[in-house]
Amino acid sequence: MLFNFNFRPRIRETLANPHKFRDLFEFRACVIGVEVGPTCKPRSSFQFPSYVLNTFFSSLSSGNPNPSSHSNPSLYGERDDFDAIGEGSDRFKQMGFGESRDLGHFGSGLDDLDDNEESSDIEEGGNDHNDDDLMVLNSFTGGYRQTEGIRRFEGGEDESRHPLVREICRLIELRSAWNPKLEGELRHLLRSLKPRQVCAVLQLQSDERVALRFFYWADRQWRYRHDPIVYYAMLEILSKTKLCQGAKRVLRLMAKRRIERQPEAFGYVMVSYSRAGKLRNAMRVLTMMQKAGIEPNLSICNTAIHVLVMGNRLDKAVRFLERMQIVEIAPNVITYNCLIKGYCDLHRLEDAMELIAEMPFKGCSPDKISYYTVMGFLCKEKRIKEVRLLMEKMLKDSNLLPDQVTYNTLVHMLSKHGHGDEALEFLREAEERGFRVDKVGYSAIVHSFCREGRMDKAKEIVNEMFSKGCIPDVVTYTSVINALCQERKVDQAKKMLRQMYKHGCKPNTVSYTALLNGLCKNGNSLEAREMMNMSEEEWWIPNAITYSVLMHGFRREGKLSEACDLVREMIQKGFFPTPVEINLLIQSLCQEEKVDEAKRFMEQCLNNGCAVNVVNFTTVIHGFCQKDDLEAALSLLDDMYLSNKHPDAVTYTTVIDALGKKGRIEEATKLAMKMLQVGLIPTPVTYRTVIHQYCRMGRVEDLLKLLEKMLSRQECRTAYNQVIEKLCSFGNLEQAYKLLGKVLRTASKIDANTCHMLMESYLSKGIPLMSYNVACRMFNRNLIPDLKLCEKVSKKLMLEGKSEEADKLILRFVERGRISPQCQLDL
Repeated sequence: MLFNFNFRPRIRETLANPHKFRDLFEFRACVIGVEVGPTCKPRSSFQFPSYVLNTFFSSLSSGNPNPSSHSNPSLYGERDDFDAIGEGSDRFKQMGFGESRDLGHFGSGLDDLDDNEESSDIEEGGNDHNDDDLMVLNSFTGGYRQTEGIRRFEGGEDESRHPLVREICRLIELRSAWNPKLEGELRHLLRSLKPRQVCAVLQLQSDERVALRFFYWADRQWRYRHDPIVYYAMLEILSKTKLCQGAKRVLRLMAKRRIERQPEAFGYVMVSYSRAGKLRNAMRVLTMMQKAGIEPNLSICNTAIHVLVMGNRLDKAVRFLERMQIVEIAPNVITYNCLIKGYCDLHRLEDAMELIAEMPFKGCSPDKISYYTVMGFLCKEKRIKEVRLLMEKMLKDSNLLPDQVTYNTLVHMLSKHGHGDEALEFLREAEERGFRVDKVGYSAIVHSFCREGRMDKAKEIVNEMFSKGCIPDVVTYTSVINALCQERKVDQAKKMLRQMYKHGCKPNTVSYTALLNGLCKNGNSLEAREMMNMSEEEWWIPNAITYSVLMHGFRREGKLSEACDLVREMIQKGFFPTPVEINLLIQSLCQEEKVDEAKRFMEQCLNNGCAVNVVNFTTVIHGFCQKDDLEAALSLLDDMYLSNKHPDAVTYTTVIDALGKKGRIEEATKLAMKMLQVGLIPTPVTYRTVIHQYCRMGRVEDLLKLLEKMLSRQECRTAYNQVIEKLCSFGNLEQAYKLLGKVLRTASKIDANTCHMLMESYLSKGIPLMSYNVACRMFNRNLIPDLKLCEKVSKKLMLEGKSEEADKLILRFVERGRISPQCQLDL
């Protein structure tokens, strides 16, 4: 049914006079199937739904005169997606009746999640360096008390495996094909969910934006309201992303729904802003919290310090700690651990250890994490003596006994940074103290030795593991196999693979890929191919890296057809090569003058959804140009636009150079002009190519016109220097001399070299007078020419009987103080 409310005054009058309530049912309604008129009689009886009236009156009693105003759409960044069929129809749909299409919006687009939307609460801007955002603590009167935290959802398997949760997640995955029927199913299931199950649905979404859209959609449904725990679960999800604006809107929605906002909620928003790189906005959340009348607690203060430390503002974090103590918010071990981490990140280990020493005097004893943080950075710098001193200090000052976790941490840290011998010392010490080191610790040490190429030591550790009953796992074996292959000891790697089966350890894809890589590097790509063909029998599945390893092996051996076939098989299995891998194959095909095959291969990759880019097209175009097939190159250049791959400056430069070599200078000019028209900036190679081809053809005037337009787009300091030098190399000295004025404007060392080249060209042509003129023009621009070159010019002038010019040239050097008068007489 569709209704048209045009009787607001009548309704308000009825509410003001309850005795007229009966008259409410006598209003004129436009009902489908009812004749409207002064004495209209319905064709069929109609009973006004009582639940609609209840909804209508409840909305009026809440102070909202408009029964359809569910909430402000701008709160969500959403828009109404309902078709307006009369005012009443629209309102009824917003209350949950009629055919709604708002989930269609839930499943399409990201307009409601635009992180660039301006906020009235938090101004956007860069990082500042003042303490204005720390002054919020001054408004706190003290007497800090720990408030009871909100119920926090811990993702459990019971909720995530619930049939309702799984069904809703399935429906959400079908959001691209939504229709009213599916929407009705989702709405019905939503009302049956418990709050923790709603949280599970949100957390099971792989895309946080989808989770946020589902959160908004659910909030708009009739007879459903989010439990407070759902708001906090949504904020926690967003705190792990850069969707800071979405987190802020959820926080504002909590205020509108009158949900208690504890400092932890603001902390989630602060972390989200921090992840987005907006440190200033993150700290202004404290001001936002102050305006909301919420007092800070230890949790939000720790979050603020963490944000400042992650933003490389350790000095500000220390000042924030001082303000916390002033307002009687006592820091805990988490607070100090954040600062310790900040000191270590800045390589201020002494300050970190000093802070650990001061913690007991401030009423907060350090825990093992405090020590582990410093130990990790000491291990990175191989300061083993200080690590041992810190372990003794941990026992003496804090009464924290080094346990198995301590030794495992040290072993892993030292192994990670390539200090296998030191890690082995701590492993021995742990065993002496009765701690059992598991295979993970041994594997870390083995991996460290393998990376250093110390295979004998790695094998020794593996044998020791067997003797102690600690059977190596697949990670340990794979590290050894990979290291053996790196040293070209493929036979030993094969034996190690067989040994894995012997000891009941099944090799995985990584193990086989490491072995295949060794075979390919040894030139045994065919053997590697046979081994991969046997993968199903060996119960392992090749992945994209496996195919890539084998493809590069075939390419290095020149077996390009096998490599192309492998890529096609790779695509059929759902693995796509990268543009770099595609380009390497295309380049190899072009080098063997198989350009047509390279083009077909590229087109196959493009049609199968591979990420073919402009570099791949340019490589094929260059191959056609090298083959002197310019028509095919120009045709492929046009095809790039059809494939939505726009040529870049390198592409145009390649074709321009090829056209210039063939003497098709007019076409090259048009292509260069087109490059400028589409907004591409010429590269230095473009300048060199254009200058070379135009100077070779003697088209200097055309070159100067083109250069003027190119220079207006991108400045090239040496453009005219290159023109003069090219003209000299082609013997066009007259044109080169005409351009000398453009070079002598700056009088740099590069300009001097250009002038010297022109002078030598004139001397080789037997025209010393022109060399003299060039030298004089250099002197006039306060640019001193080369003395030895000028001596040659002077001697040539004397031989031609032009002693006056020769004397003047040498006199210029005397005036500049470059030679003495006596040397002038000798000359």
